[in-house]
Amino acid sequence: MTETVDVDEELLSIGAFAARSRLSAKALRLYDRLGLLAPARVDADTGYRYYRADQVERARLVALLRQLDMPLARIAEVVDAGDGAAQARRLDAYWADVEARHASRRTLAGYLRGRLSGRSLEMYGKFTVETVDVPEQVVITESRHILADELPAWIGASLGRLEEGARACGGVTGSPFVVYHSEVSVESDGPAEACVPVADAAAARAWAAERGRARGTTVRVEPAMRLARTRIAKAQVAHPQILAAFEAVEEWMRERGLTYAGPCREIYFADWDAAGPEDLVCDVAFPVTVAEAEAEPGVTAG
Repeated sequence: MTETVDVDEELLSIGAFAARSRLSAKALRLYDRLGLLAPARVDADTGYRYYRADQVERARLVALLRQLDMPLARIAEVVDAGDGAAQARRLDAYWADVEARHASRRTLAGYLRGRLSGRSLEMYGKFTVETVDVPEQVVITESRHILADELPAWIGASLGRLEEGARACGGVTGSPFVVYHSEVSVESDGPAEACVPVADAAAARAWAAERGRARGTTVRVEPAMRLARTRIAKAQVAHPQILAAFEAVEEWMRERGLTYAGPCREIYFADWDAAGPEDLVCDVAFPVTVAEAEAEPGVTAG
């Protein structure tokens, strides 16, 4: 929307304003369309755009933020934040996101470098793998098609909701876990299923029926199974570090001729909020066919 201006105020043509702000006329038209930098006046007959001299600072700020590869929507948040301190806080929040993404990509590059250079066995040797037997469990669940960047927040929120619901189902009787029925990545959206074991099957079914189809909530019986697992610390749960744990378990299974008997899972057996980065919090596990996994639980990779 064009701003209201004093008729006596000197205005700059788009060419003059472009030269002063060091932006092209094409960029100025784009920023006008996006609502980032509206001209002070548009001539109704010619369509020519005119700008005030005091808009130069905003124009230069937009141009500098673009050099940070900041999306236009985030630029709008910064420039419209109010005073300089508020704008700086918005910029800090954006840059923290950038650095977090860069750190994640750097870690992924290191992981891939290890795989490509043939150091996979060295990476896998850092994990202790064993088999454990898990009894039949009644679980209340919540499923969602989800991409990797949404996964951490969803796991915490969904397990929290299910643990709250477990109060109406006789209480929690085992460690919460997440089952991956298909790959979850930046391109593949699962689905993933959050599960909490509960004591009372009838109460669980009543609870699920009351919630209806909200959030894909269900109740089911998880059969007894044998798991090949490795325990990882809180710092290792983040992507892509956790990929090495999954692959270490799969390599251990291949070495012993074990067969997959269901989708992989993460089992959260510790208090996440109270745990430190090096504290063990999670089992990365695959169900295996019991008939082919007769080794006693506790066998470790070697």
